[in-house]
Amino acid sequence: MKHITTTLKLFALLMVVVGFIYPVAVTVLAQLFFPEEAGGSLLYDSSGDLTGSALIGQPFSDPKYFWSRPSATSGYPYNPLASGGSNLGPTNKDLIGQISNRTEILKSSGIRAPVPSDLVEASASGLDPHISLESGLVQISRVAKARNLDEETLRKLVLEHVEERQFGFLGEQRINVLKLNLALENVK
Repeated sequence: MKHITTTLKLFALLMVVVGFIYPVAVTVLAQLFFPEEAGGSLLYDSSGDLTGSALIGQPFSDPKYFWSRPSATSGYPYNPLASGGSNLGPTNKDLIGQISNRTEILKSSGIRAPVPSDLVEASASGLDPHISLESGLVQISRVAKARNLDEETLRKLVLEHVEERQFGFLGEQRINVLKLNLALENVK
């Protein structure tokens, strides 16, 4: 009987500490020190309407916007509940077909340069909101033509939205497509 009582006391103590005190402490600290990130890194358009999160990619197919890298999630593109890669190997005919189709769509949209791999291959999570600097630059002529804008204006906008490597050495330069497209809406 003594073991059962000790076990129940320990269970109650751990339930309070791990189930209540710790989550509340982490939530409070996150809200104090990282309020934007704790709130989901939400982005709003110029009229104040919620457009999405800076952490999850968005599907763009209109020529007047910069396009994101493809999503590999099931159900619908950039489905955060189905995060994960396609698990298709590099010699899989379905994957080769998807890449060929995406490449043709990009070439027919006006991309003259070689198509960067991140515009035709999904990320490991299928949710990546970023494209490479190269992917942003190769889309400038299509977006400029669709919006009747000067290419140099768009080039400056793209370069303004480059996020540098994390800590100066991790990863590559990248562009958050949703942030870029929101800024694009304000270009006259």
